[in-house]
Amino acid sequence: MFRTIDDFVSTWAWESEKTGRVLANLTDAALEQRADPEGRTLGILAWHLVTTIPEMLQHAGLPVMGPGHDVPAPNSVRGIAHEYGRLSISVPSAVRARWNDAALGEAIPMYGQHWPRGQVLATLVLHQTHHRGQMTVLMRQAGLRVPGTYGPSREEWVAMGQAPAT
Repeated sequence: MFRTIDDFVSTWAWESEKTGRVLANLTDAALEQRADPEGRTLGILAWHLVTTIPEMLQHAGLPVMGPGHDVPAPNSVRGIAHEYGRLSISVPSAVRARWNDAALGEAIPMYGQHWPRGQVLATLVLHQTHHRGQMTVLMRQAGLRVPGTYGPSREEWVAMGQAPAT
């Protein structure tokens, strides 16, 4: 749970930059990659990251405008990445406009429960991280280069002339 807006904003910048790098390594052809016949495609997971930003933050009373879960995913990585970038940049100012550090401890109704506002922000970050991890597995299956997120990826270790971490 976040206790200060500044901590959230710095974490959001760090995490959304990583998500942007993952999106930048997708290809339009790979958007149909899925782990199993009933699983989400890589494109649907990427679009889910986009649509969750306004859905979750609007639910929490923050003015972040964007596509809903009912809006179909664009057919291109460029469209998904553009909308993600637009929304991710808007998040800090939306949070700062309505909430302050003291408000982060106040519980609000969220999905049939009551969450402290700081937990809403933490869940937004963790939700993104969770699905980004799923996406990197699908990227490997699709033969795409996976960027490092919390350290170098296999390809980045090799590019540095080092053996990949095991």
